[in-house]
Amino acid sequence: MTDPGRSQSPLRLTRADLDALPAYVPGRSPADLARELGLPEAIKLASNEVPYGPLPGVVEAVAEAAAGVHRYPDMGVVALRAALAERYDVDADRIATGCGSVALAEHLVRATCLPGDEVVYAWRSFEAYPIIAATSGATSVRVPNDTGHGHDLTAMAAAVTDRTRLVLVCNPNNPTGTAVRRAELDRFLAAIPDDVLVVLDEAYREFVTDPEVPDGLSYLDRPNVAVLRTLSKAWGLAGLRIGFLVAHPEVAAAIRKVVTPFSASAAAQAGALAALAQADEVRRRCDLVIAERERVTEAVRKLVPDVPASQANFIWLPLGDRAVEFGRACEARGVIVRPFAGDGVRVTIGTPAENDAFLAAAEAALA
Repeated sequence: MTDPGRSQSPLRLTRADLDALPAYVPGRSPADLARELGLPEAIKLASNEVPYGPLPGVVEAVAEAAAGVHRYPDMGVVALRAALAERYDVDADRIATGCGSVALAEHLVRATCLPGDEVVYAWRSFEAYPIIAATSGATSVRVPNDTGHGHDLTAMAAAVTDRTRLVLVCNPNNPTGTAVRRAELDRFLAAIPDDVLVVLDEAYREFVTDPEVPDGLSYLDRPNVAVLRTLSKAWGLAGLRIGFLVAHPEVAAAIRKVVTPFSASAAAQAGALAALAQADEVRRRCDLVIAERERVTEAVRKLVPDVPASQANFIWLPLGDRAVEFGRACEARGVIVRPFAGDGVRVTIGTPAENDAFLAAAEAALA
């Protein structure tokens, strides 16, 4: 019997290696910041959301689906997979859906890696990648970005070993906004062994304007290429958490097998179907974001000359050790951005008024 008076060491109930793993950092609540500063509202430019509200018909579709909340959703996501197949001109058996593309990335690592297997990705890139790899027992192989803040595909190909099972290519890259062009991606894919799965993470594909940045779906003739997309960004469904994967039928089937059962809720499926019917409106909204992206980039370069060209709905300020200080300065003026300590700051493109507020905050912080 344990003596209650004796000091006991805490019992270890979780993996010790997770202590060193950084937690995923979500964008700060604008309501909290507004209360803290005594402002009527604050501006959130930290989570790469599109600022124009739900697409027409989405709220009504979600409300209708909510009437059946006591029933399980369709686990096969049959109607949505069929709609995605039609829109992207692929077979439905190539599609798997999940709780956002980040969940599908996690399922891909689980489906390809055993403990000790390697996952190669650029760094800095999407901050969930090291978390996904570690929690699956895989080993992260981080390849530093090149001097232009983009993927160094030559170095990434050289980092592939006989232990590599998965390579993640974030295109456009989050958080730097840089994009890989077709010629360099072609060379990279030719250098990767056929038994290594290359995942093209294209969460921001709808914002790409450079014609030399390829659509990942054009590489589906390669069995070892998979493409991730999301409906959280351009399609305005961040709160519903729905993403999809397009891959070789065997890969897609494996992901459907390991995906968390019923993770695509009935509301998410209904909202996604309604959103897909609004492709013209999505294009209009993306064009508004792209126009503002160019305006904001031009203005910010007067303060930070080496801001790279972005193909996403955000820009990257490579401020290095000044990143956290800059983020705090923006927050003090009611504008929430996303600093990455020691590297830079990611700023989502918002409405013209929101962007003007950011530019004023940036000028004050960097003057």
